[in-house]
Amino acid sequence: MTAAPRKRVVVFDYGFGNIRSAERALAHVGADVEITRDYDTAMNADGLLVPGVGAFASCMKGLREARGDWIVGRRLSGGRPVMGICVGMQILFARGIEHGVETEGLDEWPGTVGPLKAEVVPHMGWNTVDAPEGSRLFAGLPADARYYFVHSYAVHDWELETGNPHIAAPKVTWAAHGERFVAAVENGPLWATQFHPEKSGDAGAQLLTNWINTL
Repeated sequence: MTAAPRKRVVVFDYGFGNIRSAERALAHVGADVEITRDYDTAMNADGLLVPGVGAFASCMKGLREARGDWIVGRRLSGGRPVMGICVGMQILFARGIEHGVETEGLDEWPGTVGPLKAEVVPHMGWNTVDAPEGSRLFAGLPADARYYFVHSYAVHDWELETGNPHIAAPKVTWAAHGERFVAAVENGPLWATQFHPEKSGDAGAQLLTNWINTL
């Protein structure tokens, strides 16, 4: 019996994010992984992972310089899977505000990334999440599973409403640190997590496996 081919995943290299950690985590769960910013390679992969660490504005600048905004948009318009992690999730929203400076995001989802209001910032450590019923991203994971977060900014309100009964509503996962914030989103071919699955041990490995199994 012939084994199923390994899924090809590109970790998009635009100068921001834990690309080596993501590469190792994806390879560990069975993906054929390449780190690149090459347009054709990124477009033709089964899945595209967009990492992100640092400031929203810097990440957006780097992404645009690497044509990552075009790649993400073109892939999604063709129904090709994309996954964002940490700031790689935040830049999928319409805008980010850091230190009073507003920066345009990719606007795949409406909403604003703003400061996390909590006694201790950054939010750094392990947290549970509140995943919706029927989530494919968190399939097989217990409700008390913990995931690793490192962030000072977050999306506090989910603003996208489809208004179309024939289109599946996005599945939004929440977490709390001082206040409630969006921890993950599943929206057709576009998935994202505020936490780092590549640093979240067995739970993160299962989550990445769930994503790869949809490719």
